[in-house]
Amino acid sequence: MASSRKNRALYIDQEAVSALTLLKSGMLSPVTALMNEKQSKEVLSSGMFMGKTFPFPLILSPSGKVNETILTTAVKGEILDLICDNVIVGELCVDEVYPIDPRERLHQIYGTEDLSHPGVSATHKRLGKYAICGDYSIDLTSVQSIQEMLAQAKEQIGAQHTTALFMAANPLHRAHERLIRQSLERTDLIVIFLLKPYNNADLKYELRYETLKFFIDNYLPHNRVVIVPLESSYIFAGSNEVILDAIVAKNYGCDRLMIGQNHAGIGMYYDHNANKSILDRLIGIDIEVGISSEYVYCNQCKTLVSIQTCPHGHHHHISYHSESILELMRQGLLPPAVLVRKEISAMIVASLYPNRFKNLSKLYYDIMPVNGLLEEHTEKDFYVALMRLYQTTSLT
Repeated sequence: MASSRKNRALYIDQEAVSALTLLKSGMLSPVTALMNEKQSKEVLSSGMFMGKTFPFPLILSPSGKVNETILTTAVKGEILDLICDNVIVGELCVDEVYPIDPRERLHQIYGTEDLSHPGVSATHKRLGKYAICGDYSIDLTSVQSIQEMLAQAKEQIGAQHTTALFMAANPLHRAHERLIRQSLERTDLIVIFLLKPYNNADLKYELRYETLKFFIDNYLPHNRVVIVPLESSYIFAGSNEVILDAIVAKNYGCDRLMIGQNHAGIGMYYDHNANKSILDRLIGIDIEVGISSEYVYCNQCKTLVSIQTCPHGHHHHISYHSESILELMRQGLLPPAVLVRKEISAMIVASLYPNRFKNLSKLYYDIMPVNGLLEEHTEKDFYVALMRLYQTTSLT
């Protein structure tokens, strides 16, 4: 609803709304409420909350002069409207307001305060100097609908084990497909948390969802994979991403989390004369974490292989780098089918270049084999047919 302005207001963004929704619905348990100053300091020093791993304080600290004025004059028990995009999204009853060190928070989230890092810079701009805690109300419909969907999916197949995968699928490539298939061999149900970031650097969420759903519907067992949208706010950024992924997956009812070996959040570090990873910090989060091998295409094996089992050197391997594959598509080129399934490439390139051809029908019938009937063809159909021609090798 539009702002009525009966109460004073805090102005927050969609990232804050997303985090507050997850928190209120219990998806970030053991944390179930905004932290006060004492709790915040304890988490900062220990990385623990109620005996369980939690990487940084969960606080609300909106930036801006208006917000700072409200925060520095708010009194305990005062009701504040929470406004996002000029719409009231909830109310907060003030319990405590306290100062924070924005740079300390940046370091806790990202492991660095370097403002040249785009994520650090973006988060720094939206961080204020004061945090507020207190009971609040917010619409939980989005999370509740996901919970209902997952409960129905489990009941439908009698799932005993559920595995979570977090991915951007930007774009969905063959290594993603292998990871999904490999995970499916060891579980009853897979929940793919498809990330929805708050920037324009990625393919649109709707397109990534469409390509992932195409793969699931056509090439995987029916009813054993579900897609869940996950708004990828700043709390999932940086070196703590895997920990937050594990917490969210557990609270959504998954008993296993599968991640890739080259996941940015599992880097090794040296502590007390031993090599450790971020996963060694998972305490009290009752979920099994599996790490998949890195997959490459080997031009000697002529197939997708694990680098752990392929006997050939790196000079025979083609890696699946999403940014490079996406760069080809942005230039209007169809990646080789060993990198991306041709139907998925066609869907993406057709979306990136709508109405690209002056006379698509003539072009299609001039260079493609047809059955003689006049048919309507989309740009996606054209790209799929073109890829089939690329894969014809009898004259090469």
